[in-house]
Amino acid sequence: MTDVKDLLLPHIRQLKTYQGVDPMEVLAQQAGIAPEEVIRLNGNENPFGPSPEVVKALGSFEHFNHYPDPDQRQLREVLSGYLGVSSDQIVAGNGSDELIDMILRMFLGAGENIVIPTPTFGMYAFSAEVCGGAVKSVPRNEIFDIDVEATVSAVDSGTKAIFLASPNNPTGNVASEAEIRALLETGAVVVVDETYYEFCGQTTLPLIDEYSNLVVLRTFSKWAGLAGLRIGLGVMNPEVALTMMSMKSPYNVNLAAEVALLASLNDRSTLLTRVQAIVAERKRMIGLLEAIPDIQVWPSQANFILCRLPEGRGQEIFEGLCRRGIFLRYFNTPQLRDYVRASVGLPEETDRVVAALAELVRG
Repeated sequence: MTDVKDLLLPHIRQLKTYQGVDPMEVLAQQAGIAPEEVIRLNGNENPFGPSPEVVKALGSFEHFNHYPDPDQRQLREVLSGYLGVSSDQIVAGNGSDELIDMILRMFLGAGENIVIPTPTFGMYAFSAEVCGGAVKSVPRNEIFDIDVEATVSAVDSGTKAIFLASPNNPTGNVASEAEIRALLETGAVVVVDETYYEFCGQTTLPLIDEYSNLVVLRTFSKWAGLAGLRIGLGVMNPEVALTMMSMKSPYNVNLAAEVALLASLNDRSTLLTRVQAIVAERKRMIGLLEAIPDIQVWPSQANFILCRLPEGRGQEIFEGLCRRGIFLRYFNTPQLRDYVRASVGLPEETDRVVAALAELVRG
């Protein structure tokens, strides 16, 4: 009898799973502590949570028995006012991950490729491989800026898209307008992922009407604290948006996420005050980390900080943090050997992380 696995597409059989963030309960079990004692700074989540207005709106909404609007009329209209672009340029998704997947399914075929400056967010490569496409990784330079010349040179007749995050995950630096224009001039679809825009204030949106091959992604996961409800958005050429709307699942954004997004936008002042608190804590955390000998701290314009630990001791120190109930994102790739990424949490979490790192580095 045929093994069902033999019926899978060959590229799916070889796929390496993207590793997400374990829930608090699992991390607590690993550390042997109570869930409330865990410091989870490995997912770039908002430590303040959603706006109080979100809780009220979800609790009072009475129509969860109905399907959401498949055409996202109210959602796109409200987002149009928020972003300052036409509603026909916007598509909302089940997190920006879904939008990445849809973009690739629209443009990338088997045997074709995308180009990504690395290190960067792993979902670009993962989603391209799900589509049967190839990934051409172009290393960033020694300070993690895009090597524009090498990236442009990597584009060939089979290249359909270039993906970059700005601020970049996990390095925290932004791409300049000149760099993005150079990539747009290749003619490939250029996807600028602005997941962390609110923490830096620099955007590529003003170029959206100038370049039909530009797509800008945003999310409510980070600045608005809605990571668990999964809602993101893409801004793009109206014809591309129309195609995406026609191919998406009819009810891809659930009603709870839509209600939460609308409530968040109605309470922007609270959320942006929290963003400023995170930015201030980021600055304080960088200063404390820089005072630890043998740790190199990279400047960041996002809600996380990348650190290089003493050479050859990255995994040892990371595991020591885990035993203390402190979970950061550990990288063990050639480009990020001995690096960890720490989300910016609450001040008391910062203090615990810094104290533990100082102790572990001393040995």
